[in-house]
Amino acid sequence: MKITEALLAEHVVFHNIFDHIERVLPSLKTVAEIKAFAALLTSLLTQHGTSEEEWIFAPLEHCLEQIGQSDTFEKEHREIDSSLADVMHASRLADARKLLLRAVLASRNHFDHEERIVFTLAEKVMKPDTLRELGRVWADQRKAT
Repeated sequence: MKITEALLAEHVVFHNIFDHIERVLPSLKTVAEIKAFAALLTSLLTQHGTSEEEWIFAPLEHCLEQIGQSDTFEKEHREIDSSLADVMHASRLADARKLLLRAVLASRNHFDHEERIVFTLAEKVMKPDTLRELGRVWADQRKAT
């Protein structure tokens, strides 16, 4: 399996998590419940983001810079991180809901952007053997944790 396929599969899982959050968010009764979802999402996105940074973004940084996308992706990461951090500081239920929904929507948009630009670029620029080797390393690291 190529690293692009592995990361895309993780995106599918995230979209299911986003769907669930959007479905249950209106029924959550406390800020603590919303913060628990935000903490879980933060943890999962951090691990996923570390993988993407190491195996896709770092090797393609020069390409992303050349096509004017590097700053855009950094801005998107900051927006997601900021929204999730703000959830953890929210004291009002309505504010916490709004902030978590903002993080989910920003994450969906970011994933779409990655799939259309970064994964496509990786498939064009990186050798298939390299993509498969990175996928093997990704799988080995997942087994070890």
